[in-house]
Amino acid sequence: MILGEYRHNLDTKGRLAIPAKFREKIEAGAIITRGLDRCLFVFGPQEWENLVQKLTALPLAQANSRAFVRLMLAGASDAKPDTQGRILIPDYLRKYAGLKKGTVVAGLYNRFEIWDEEEWNAYKQKTESTSDEIAEKLGELGI
Repeated sequence: MILGEYRHNLDTKGRLAIPAKFREKIEAGAIITRGLDRCLFVFGPQEWENLVQKLTALPLAQANSRAFVRLMLAGASDAKPDTQGRILIPDYLRKYAGLKKGTVVAGLYNRFEIWDEEEWNAYKQKTESTSDEIAEKLGELGI
């Protein structure tokens, strides 16, 4: 289980130290891809395979399906933590997420996300300010 929120700095080579709690999930390797809301998604091998099976089953004839599959798969990159628990984030993914020095690594059960610290703070503030509305909508869905 991957949970928690951690702040780490990106080094000058584009490497990010992964929180020790998360390293076990990606010690065999990880896949980094474009996420939603201008963040990066990081999956362990099994979770990535589960997602890929669902993505490749989407209808090819639907433009939204094709676009989402392209977003997730064409932008994906393999990563293997080094001996210090850092992963290299490719330049094109750093640009996509607007990563500068300060980052937030947020655990979301089966994956973690990497955010630019300022983007995360703005997103979190907005989400927290509308949490009652979000909870109500989820209640309508039976959650």
